[in-house]
Amino acid sequence: MLKRIIDQRDFWKFFLELGVWTSITIVAFALRLEGEFNGYIQEIVLVTAVLAVFKAISIYLFGTFRQSWRNIGFRDLFSLLKSISLVSILFLASAFLLRNEFVIPYSVPVIEYSLSLLILSGMRVSTRFYLVYWNPTYVRKKGKNKYRVLIAGAGESGNMAAREMFRHPQAGMHPVAFLDDDKSKQEQKFLGIPVVGTIDDMEEAVKKYKIDEILIAMPSESGEVIRRVVEQARKTDAKYRIIPSIYDLISGKVSINQIRDVDVEDLLRRKPVELNTGLIKDYTEGKTILVTGAGGSIGSEIVRQLSRFNPGEVVLMGRGENSIHQLINEINYHFSNLNYAIEIGDVRDSETLERLFKKYEPQVVFHAAAHKHVPLMEANPEQAIFNNVCGTRNLVQIALEFNVTHFVNISTDKAVNPTSVMGATKRISEQIVQWGANQTKNGEVFVSVRFGNVLGSRGSVIPKFKEQIKRGGPISITHPDMVRYFMTIPEASQLVMQAGALNMNGSVFVLDMGEPVSIETMARDLITLSGFEPDKDIEIEYTGMRPGEKLFEELLTAEEGTDMTQHEKIYVAKSIDVINDLSNKLDQLEKIASGGNHEQIKSAIKDIVPTYQFEAKEVLNY
Repeated sequence: MLKRIIDQRDFWKFFLELGVWTSITIVAFALRLEGEFNGYIQEIVLVTAVLAVFKAISIYLFGTFRQSWRNIGFRDLFSLLKSISLVSILFLASAFLLRNEFVIPYSVPVIEYSLSLLILSGMRVSTRFYLVYWNPTYVRKKGKNKYRVLIAGAGESGNMAAREMFRHPQAGMHPVAFLDDDKSKQEQKFLGIPVVGTIDDMEEAVKKYKIDEILIAMPSESGEVIRRVVEQARKTDAKYRIIPSIYDLISGKVSINQIRDVDVEDLLRRKPVELNTGLIKDYTEGKTILVTGAGGSIGSEIVRQLSRFNPGEVVLMGRGENSIHQLINEINYHFSNLNYAIEIGDVRDSETLERLFKKYEPQVVFHAAAHKHVPLMEANPEQAIFNNVCGTRNLVQIALEFNVTHFVNISTDKAVNPTSVMGATKRISEQIVQWGANQTKNGEVFVSVRFGNVLGSRGSVIPKFKEQIKRGGPISITHPDMVRYFMTIPEASQLVMQAGALNMNGSVFVLDMGEPVSIETMARDLITLSGFEPDKDIEIEYTGMRPGEKLFEELLTAEEGTDMTQHEKIYVAKSIDVINDLSNKLDQLEKIASGGNHEQIKSAIKDIVPTYQFEAKEVLNY
């Protein structure tokens, strides 16, 4: 029976702890009575037996038998302290209250308490010490798989990484020294590992300490700092790897299997976003939330971020069953507490939307469904109209009908002075949301959020470059002067959610994208990080600008400008008023799109977006 209640692997640990703790009671009497048990035999037997029952209950109650002695920590020792203290207080109280029935020296509970703390905690600490430091398989012993590791960053993440190496000697990583630019950490030791200099001392430290591998443990630092560390690491013969960015370490725990090679995203990362989680929680906690395009890069990340805010239910809507299926598998594994529903559907289908809204009555909508690839939409402009324009219009209209409190539309920097069909249709989608904002009731918020490229999204430039490098090159770049704004998927998604919490109805928010990045520089970094030399091992070729493409993207039109918001990385565009007769023009645009004449479609788009620039009879070059 007991073996079924207690996990089999902890069964013997339970009885070991109980047996040792029970024996301590007899030892306490022996020390107090100096071995003279005469006259106390009955009391000793009765007290030991009764305490054994309470000790068994306390062990089970505080779960001390489930502790991993190999990984024992302060929290575990604190649980042990509470368990021992509870029994000792009962023992001491009984010695006072039952004085007339049994003569128990008052010092016995005190001695028993002290011995219990010393012996039971000592068992754990000594076990960890043996397994981690004296075990013959520990990496400090000489062996073929031993790698001497220099950790760049002696902060919390660096210390956790070192601790993980000690806990997992089978990984073959032995932390030898730290480097850190913080002057207060110089010549100090953390976990017995010395800080031997700053990042600029890396080359010397690698030679002096015979380092095999450099671990960059700076998950919250900017790409500029990571680039500097990587440049120093390249001067050495040691290999180098990195702990992922803070966005990838939501749990706050660093583990051996999260250490990976440095990627170009690490060189572009920025300081983590500081969110006002209280504001986000106010409009998401306990609410039914619809995410369109839930299988896409941004949509799926919004779903992941929502899991932190305890929504009532998240409705995952998307056209691609495979991407939704992959998201479901991830949710079931990593976010099992998230209550979700699945809807395979298309925002272009107003009847499906109406059925969905009647079924779930969502209070919050994140609209991430869109066609986004510029060259493909140049070749298929009618599909961009149907999805990006008509789909958004359908969703806004039904959201108004069902009194959605927060509607957040995902837009793009390509919507500003657009030269592409995709960008122009996203500008129209912004206008549709602004039109919807004019129809809202008090307390309802309809906004758009405009940002640039997201690193690593499907079909974006980095996965494309990686695939070209994998094939042996060349890497194709449309123009040597091409620059783009970049943001990580988690950062963009978090700021989208934060923008929805600002309650500025009708606004077009612009995210702080940092400095624009040269596409050629990015390609060269990626080649180098892959272990090759640009222009020698992997060639770079220029293919010419594609239809609808610009050398640089803009986040604002000339007429807009921005105002600050209460969040440092979110600005609000001084939006132009919604154009007159928008509804009739949208009807006409949809009708023309149905005809399939590309030139007529583009002319109709320009009638709604005067800043749209296009050339006739463009040829797809994708």
